Amino acid sequence: MAEHSFLLQATWPGGRNSVGEIQTGHLKTAISIPPEMDGPGEGTNPDEMLLGAAATCYIITLAAMLERNSIPVESLTMESEGIVEVIKGYITYKKIIHRPDLILASDAEEKEIRLAQRLAEKAEQSCMISRALKGNVSIELEAHIEKNSK
Repeated sequence: MAEHSFLLQATWPGGRNSVGEIQTGHLKTAISIPPEMDGPGEGTNPDEMLLGAAATCYIITLAAMLERNSIPVESLTMESEGIVEVIKGYITYKKIIHRPDLILASDAEEKEIRLAQRLAEKAEQSCMISRALKGNVSIELEAHIEKNSK
């Protein structure tokens, strides 16, 4: 059994509206509470970072699955949206919506388009971040898959 360890260092200089910093591997950034939650909005915040973790895990998982299945990809882009709600003073990460836009080669066959759709769905279930969030944060998929018309 392989085990991987990732370390993150964080500093926080003061109270609620301070600006701290995190550093891990290739990531070094300021952190603070977002302006939507009456914070200074400098750098990133936990809401964006959770969304980023879920989105990058999903798109990398999908890309690997498409490659393993020899699906002729011309373009893979994605928008992800995180929905946070406040109920009775408690902030809860309600859901994440992934909206991948997958363009296949113009000679892609119908069976490859159908397989790409199934893989888009399977990638969401297979991603380790999605699995970690399961039961706590709803993850939805709105995939757009087509072949290049050129």
